[in-house]
Order: sequence, then structure tokens, then C-alpha cells
Amino acid sequence: MKDFSLLDLGKRFGQLLVSLFLLLVVTFVIGRVLPTDPVGAIVGELADPATFAAMRARLGLDLPVYQQFFVYLSSLLQGDLGKAILTGNPVIEDLAAAFPATLELATLAIMLSTLIGVPLGMTAAFFRDSWFDQFARVISLVGHSIPVFWFGIFGLVVFYATLAWVGGPGRVDIYLEGLIEPRTGLLLVDSLLAGDYEVFWNAVSHIILPACILAYSAMAYITRMTRSFTLEQLNQDYVIAARAKGASNWRIVTGHLLPNIAVQLVTVLAISYGGLLEGAVVTEVVFSWPGIGQYMTNALLIGDMNAVVAGTLIIGLIFMMLNFFSDLAYLMLDPRTREVTA
Repeated sequence: MKDFSLLDLGKRFGQLLVSLFLLLVVTFVIGRVLPTDPVGAIVGELADPATFAAMRARLGLDLPVYQQFFVYLSSLLQGDLGKAILTGNPVIEDLAAAFPATLELATLAIMLSTLIGVPLGMTAAFFRDSWFDQFARVISLVGHSIPVFWFGIFGLVVFYATLAWVGGPGRVDIYLEGLIEPRTGLLLVDSLLAGDYEVFWNAVSHIILPACILAYSAMAYITRMTRSFTLEQLNQDYVIAARAKGASNWRIVTGHLLPNIAVQLVTVLAISYGGLLEGAVVTEVVFSWPGIGQYMTNALLIGDMNAVVAGTLIIGLIFMMLNFFSDLAYLMLDPRTREVTA
């Protein structure tokens, strides 16, 4: 059993590499066939044809697509993601500066969605067909049905513009920008390390609304899946036996249910976290959040495909790695996949 698990893990790692390569190919080709002109964004639309031709040759856009791809792949293997048209910086530096904002937003969102979604789903399963179960199912349905950008605009209008309960767009107010030296890139952490509680609480007021909106969509999925897992386990003999012995619901949950659904929950949470990193694109645009999503959107508008392809690869790699590690956790947590010892 152990050898099979290691072999299966190796196969999954190979699938990860193949998937990443296919993602690179598809993203690169789509970027080259889109009706965008990065040359015009650099030299201006009024430049003469000779200047256009010289810049196209400098960027390698005069080569066939397959040659452009191999040139890009060669540079990528050397750690060179190209230069961004928008900023003039190496793309890898721009991504390194933007990624912590996305990571901070998505991490807070997955924490909120897990803390609410898992207990909500388990409670709904325990009281199946009750008013609470119906309430949880409606909440999940709404979270799946309404687009994130609508929630974002609605939240800004109500909680920021009308009630003034939260901060507005951006990570902090303008007058506080640049006051904290970035150590980790996570503004909440850096402001605490610097002991600047004004910046910390201001950052909290700015991040709480986009994090809650992102968390709601993930919470809907987590709640629905947790309810399904719990209902399946409640019909098992070991739960019936525990109830017959007089075990409390709390004892059944902590001692029996959670250990048995832990593997499935790890997979669901990994998928949700990856989805939050991807879904943050829309949220970042709505809230002017300076993360990878907004960076890629601005790059796409001017045809800066170096930035778009690199951002897509980073997000795709993270999503695939989360799935890979969830498979690894499955092998570690599920006793059926481990070698049985005497």
C-alpha cells in the first residue's frame, strides 16, 4: 500500500508539471492572438511605421508564434519573465510586490469562510430539514448565485459610502500609504511589527469588506460540502453506536465526525483557497486592491502579455500546488492509504 501511494504521488506530480506546461502554452497563444497591440502602448499610436517595425522586432513580435513561444520558454527557465510595459520593471519584481496583497486578502477570506462554513454545515446536517438547515441552504444558494462584483459594489455603496462602517478602496487611506516599511509585504503583519496601530486598524477597516465578500462565496461552497460530508457520516454505524451510548453531540463531532471528514475537508479548503486567489481578480478591481488581480487587469488593457502570462502562471501554479499538497495530506491522513503495520 505504501509503495502504491508513493507511486501515485509521483504520477500526480508529473500531472502537475504537464498541466502547468499546457497552461503556459494556452495562455501564451491566446495572448498572441488577442487584438491588442503592446507596441502602440510603448511608442504611441502616432509613431511612424518605421518606429513600429523597430519596436516589434525588439520585442520579438515579428517572429512566428512558435518561435516566440520557445524564446519565452527559454527565458522562463532562466527565471526571466520579461519586462512590464506598464511599469518598465521586470515582471517578476512587479509580481513580487503585488502578490502579498492578494495573499493577505485571500488568506483572511479563507480563514473567515472556514470558521463560519464548517460549523454552519455541520450544524445544518445535525438538524436536517429544520429551519436552521433551510436557512443554511438558502445562504449557500445566494452565495453561489450572485456575482462577486455585485456584492462588492453593493458593499461599497452601503457600508462605505452610506454607513461609513468600513474603509474605502485600497489597502489604507492615502495619507497613510508608504509609512510602513514592507518586511513581509503583508500590511497587517508589517504594521504590527512596526508597532503602528493606527495603520493596522486603518488597514483592518479597508480589508474587512473585500475579505468578507470573498469569504462569502467560499463559505457557500464549504458549507454545502461540509453538510454533505456530515450527513453521510451521521448514517454510519459508529455514530449510531455513539449516540446509543449517550455521547453528546460535541463528543460525536470532535471525537468521531471531524477525524473522518478531515481528508475531504482538506481537499475542499485547498480548492476554495485556490479559487479565492483566482477570484480575487474581480474583487481587487472593484476595491482598487493593489494585488495580482488588478495588476493583470491593468496589463491586459494595454496588451502587456508578459505581465498577463506571468500572472496567470503564478496563480495557476499556486492552484495546482494546493491540489498537489491536498493529495499529499490525503495520503497522510487517510489510514487506508498508509502501510498497515502489525
